[in-house]
Amino acid sequence: MTVRTNGTKLTTTPTPDLGLSEANVQGVAAILNRLLADEHVLYMRLRNYHWNVVGMAFGPLHALFQTQYEALALDIDDIAERIRMLGPAVPGTLTEMLQLTTLTERPGDLPEDIAMVAQLVADHEAIIRNLRRDLRACDEQYDDMGTSDFLTMLVEKHEKMAWLLRAHIEQRVA
Repeated sequence: MTVRTNGTKLTTTPTPDLGLSEANVQGVAAILNRLLADEHVLYMRLRNYHWNVVGMAFGPLHALFQTQYEALALDIDDIAERIRMLGPAVPGTLTEMLQLTTLTERPGDLPEDIAMVAQLVADHEAIIRNLRRDLRACDEQYDDMGTSDFLTMLVEKHEKMAWLLRAHIEQRVA
């Protein structure tokens, strides 16, 4: 599609015809925008903890946090691209992320290493619970099986990340 603005020719992306109503696209986009914000908050918490972890578990936790934030960076891009595939613009500022997130920011909070791990597990589990609810809504309420399938994949990724973290704090009972 070509649009002329003040004599300048601009090429824009046409609204996709994906078999979804505008209301359904907006509903799915709202879910994905919130997820994008949650992933950004978790990403920043992982970076913060990666930079600031100390103690006997420094080496393995420093590496694990990096592995997770690098994986989340790819997921964040995939989520944003999924939103664009549906048509809407993607929120792209920190202000928007903080307005949309369901996770809580913790400025200045640098707990000990095990408490860091526990906080990250709690964040992953919160995202998993939201994803389970949202993937059903995408399928059943908004008739978007593609996004539902996409969210299922993210559930599996977050479950694995939570499990890897949880292994650092679980205690064996004899």
